[in-house]
Amino acid sequence: MSIPATHLKSAGIGLKPEHYAALLEGYQNGVGVLPSWVEIHPQNFFGAGGPPHRWLTAIAEVVQLSFHSTALSIGSAQGADLDQLERLAALAERYMPMCISDHLSWNGSATQMYPDLLPMPYTHEALNHFARGVDRVQHRLDRKILIENPSRYLAFRGDEMSETDFLTTLCRRTGCGLLLDINNVEVSASNLSFDPHAYLAEIVPELVGEIHLAGHATELYQDGTQLMIDDHGSPISSFCWSLFRDFVARAGLVPTLIERDTNVPDFAELIAEASIADGILTSEAHHALAA
Repeated sequence: MSIPATHLKSAGIGLKPEHYAALLEGYQNGVGVLPSWVEIHPQNFFGAGGPPHRWLTAIAEVVQLSFHSTALSIGSAQGADLDQLERLAALAERYMPMCISDHLSWNGSATQMYPDLLPMPYTHEALNHFARGVDRVQHRLDRKILIENPSRYLAFRGDEMSETDFLTTLCRRTGCGLLLDINNVEVSASNLSFDPHAYLAEIVPELVGEIHLAGHATELYQDGTQLMIDDHGSPISSFCWSLFRDFVARAGLVPTLIERDTNVPDFAELIAEASIADGILTSEAHHALAA
């Protein structure tokens, strides 16, 4: 099945079950504006069959998939969770996604998994440990993966390098790429009081394989301080859009995802945000070529 190119957007969306039918109907009927790729959380499909796989099989026949893993726990003391890795490898062999990513984090111990993505200290020891984990994951999957920059609420006192230095060295050492979450940059910059423009200026565009755009919540306290919470439950902020525009003006066309995990809007609203991202990507790529 082919859809007219004018109906496809190079920006993708995070696909949720409530949108399966709308996506398939659009491709089957050739109507509406449609993403050229969608991202799923592979852990939701680790079962052998049933309705989740019937839907995903149908979707994979008409649009490219990207896997955004949340549970490899590469930074854990024992390294990547081997059961999760084997399940991920099996799912990747079944669906052949265009991309696989996970996070610069840890979320488990030898005996327990935690519901949060916990931060890594930015030390040489942590870098060496995380790099070994990435090497192991890439060897098992037989492909390059992307690692996402985290949203942060506190900094470690003993950090020996910046987050951008940590990520750049990790990518250079292992050959992995970077999933640049620009909302996470905004959140961390606000919470830790650093300049997000300076942060993005230190990101090497050639290392970035994908961009995420999302929203966040803000908690205000009686003393006048505020804390940004990366909840993926709000529209993308105007400041995040601005940071995105500035980065792609330097980086050019980068696959970009609209990510919404809570307060999930209807399909049309997600597509509208993807259309904004697509317009920025197209405009900045045109300017780069003209220059």
